[in-house]
Amino acid sequence: MIRRRAAAAGIQTRIGNHSFRATGITAYLKNGGMLEKVAAMANYASTRTTQLYDRLRDEMSLDEVERSAI
Repeated sequence: MIRRRAAAAGIQTRIGNHSFRATGITAYLKNGGMLEKVAAMANYASTRTTQLYDRLRDEMSLDEVERSAI
């Protein structure tokens, strides 16, 4: 359903329910949340599984963007 709706909206990026899970987990951690707490909220027995959804390392700072634009 999510893929169909994304396609209907003209979104070309592959998206699914795990995209929303990753966004929620990343936002929680970015705002100072603890890995153990978000693992419990996501109903994961291991924090290693939760780390698969953590996209903080994928984010680029404004300084990095400005350096790469040169």
